[in-house]
Amino acid sequence: MNKEQLIQHLSLVRHDEGGYYSETFRAEDKIQTQREGLSGMRSLATCIYYMLTQDNPIGYFHQNTSPIIHFFHSGSPLTYRLIHQDGSVEEYILGPDLDKGHQLQLFVPGGCWKSTELQAGGDYGLLSEIVTPGFEFIDAEIANQTQLLKEFPQHESWIRQFTYQ
Repeated sequence: MNKEQLIQHLSLVRHDEGGYYSETFRAEDKIQTQREGLSGMRSLATCIYYMLTQDNPIGYFHQNTSPIIHFFHSGSPLTYRLIHQDGSVEEYILGPDLDKGHQLQLFVPGGCWKSTELQAGGDYGLLSEIVTPGFEFIDAEIANQTQLLKEFPQHESWIRQFTYQ
């Protein structure tokens, strides 16, 4: 399938952070958390499809309270850039070619700033994400470029390239 067929078949819609997504699972089981909103109750886990495309190739820096596991499915490789709370950085490529150092899955801890970029020349990159406790928009924050630059000036090139301005 091409990207347009996948968007339609998987019922993907535009995501605020960039790309497209569709929630595919929300556990009925709930757990108590120390988080605000929803009386501290969260679904045990949620899962989404997430896709970047040639015309929407960047998932801008954002952070989630919950940890997330990403699973590569198909298409072109996706580069993940992480800025941890202590200022350390990591970069990973999710993709199909393990011989080139690609990974099929990636764990990103809660509270970590992350951005995603479709490899140049790629038509799309499709993956799934499992969030536990389950994702709620109240637990997510899209980066403010000015604020992130104040906090991590040593990562100016990444921040300027991968945040909304």
